[in-house]
Amino acid sequence: MSLHLKQDLDVARVSLLKLSGMVEDMIALAVKSLMLRQGILASDVVRRDSDVDSAEVRIEEDCLKMLALHQPVAADLRRVTTMMKVNNDLERMADLACNIAQRADSLCTYPEFPIPNGINEMATMVTRMVRASLDAFVSNDSAMARSVIVMDDPLDAKNVQVIGVLAESIQKDPSQVEAALHAFSASRHLEQIGDLAVSIAEDVIYMVDGVIIRHRQAS
Repeated sequence: MSLHLKQDLDVARVSLLKLSGMVEDMIALAVKSLMLRQGILASDVVRRDSDVDSAEVRIEEDCLKMLALHQPVAADLRRVTTMMKVNNDLERMADLACNIAQRADSLCTYPEFPIPNGINEMATMVTRMVRASLDAFVSNDSAMARSVIVMDDPLDAKNVQVIGVLAESIQKDPSQVEAALHAFSASRHLEQIGDLAVSIAEDVIYMVDGVIIRHRQAS
C-alpha cells in the first residue's frame, strides 16, 4: 500500500466514524422523541438528516477518488468498496431514524396510547448492533462482525413481540388502530436498521476474509 493511499484511507475512516456517531445520535433521539412524545425532538432528528446526506456524498466522492487515483487491488480494493457500502448503509439508517421521528410526531396526538416498552428495548439492541458493526470495521475484526449477525434473531423476535402487544391493544380498543400503526411502523424501522447493521457486518467479513456470506448463515 502506498503512503498516499494509506493517508486517504485513514481520512475516509475517520469521516465514517464521525458519520456513524451522527447516525447513532439520530436513532437514539428518534426513539426518545417516540417514547416521550416530544415533537421538538422529532423535528431535531429530521433537521440533522441534511448533515448526514452531505457527509455521505463527501465520503463517496473521496472513495471514488481513491479508486481512480490509486487503483487499489486485493485487500485495499475490498476496503475501499466496503467503505462505500458502509457509507450508504449509514445514510439509509439516518433516513429510517427520520421515519421513526415522523411516527413520533404523529403519536403526539395520541397521548393516552401506551407505546410498548419493547420498542425502547429494540432501540438498545439496534444501537449495540450498529456500534459493534462499525467497531468490527475499524478493527478488521471478522469475529466481532459475526457476533452482530447473531444479534439479528433476538431483534426480530423482539419485533414480533412488539407487534403482538400492539395487536392486543387494537383488540381491546379498535379506536386506537391509527396510533398502533404508527408504533408498528416505528418498530419495523428499528428492525430495518438492525438489518443494515447486519449488512455492514457481512461486508466487514468480506473485507477481512474475502468471503461473501450474504444470503447464507455465518459460521
